[in-house]
Amino acid sequence: MAPGAPSSSPSPILAALLFSSLVLSPALAIVVYTDREVYGAVGSQVTLHCSFWSSEWVSDDISFTWRYQPEGGRDAISIFHYAKGQPYIDEVGTFKERIQWVGDPRWKDGSIVIHNLDYSDNGTFTCDVKNPPDIVGKTSQVTLYVFEKVPTRYGVVLGAVIGGILGVVLLLLLLFYLVRYCWLRRQAALQRRLSAMEKGKFHKSSKDSSKRGRQTPVLYAMLDHSRSTKAASEKKSKGLGDSRKDKK
Repeated sequence: MAPGAPSSSPSPILAALLFSSLVLSPALAIVVYTDREVYGAVGSQVTLHCSFWSSEWVSDDISFTWRYQPEGGRDAISIFHYAKGQPYIDEVGTFKERIQWVGDPRWKDGSIVIHNLDYSDNGTFTCDVKNPPDIVGKTSQVTLYVFEKVPTRYGVVLGAVIGGILGVVLLLLLLFYLVRYCWLRRQAALQRRLSAMEKGKFHKSSKDSSKRGRQTPVLYAMLDHSRSTKAASEKKSKGLGDSRKDKK
């Protein structure tokens, strides 16, 4: 630099613009989702699900990449790639003839299926998604466990136990309400029967009382008639006796 020449220090305005573009501008971050663990039996198939969230619309340049790291291994190898609307299966490795693409980028789905599982497939699978311009973000990993027979998960057992208990409780409640309904119905029938019997007795007693009321005057009339007849016969017999005495 020549003596007396002005120093070429960066302009404060240029520095502010550079800081705002690097720090203050919002970063586009894509979020990828997979299961934490999946289980499969030897000879069967398993689906490795992969979905994502992006702040951008699904781009035509979207890409999915699956990598595999064997159990106990250090390095991960690429086993599948999707780009430009076409799936590409790597021609190397043990998965080259056993991977099937079942994803759909329109639904933000990058899932694959691995057929004919073997014990050597145990390991970690990583799903990476790029949706330009949203290309910054973390990958997601799922661990595959291959067994001779798929073990029953604790959550499945717990769910079955809870479901069984709830079923028994609902059955007991149903039986309780059914018995209560039958008991109330029987009590109502007995109440109606007792009411009908009481009404029948009341009508019968009222009929008997009315019948007695009608028979009482008849009895009194018959008694009066018998008394008058008896008095007349006594009077007549007495008159005959007096006439006989007079003749003597």
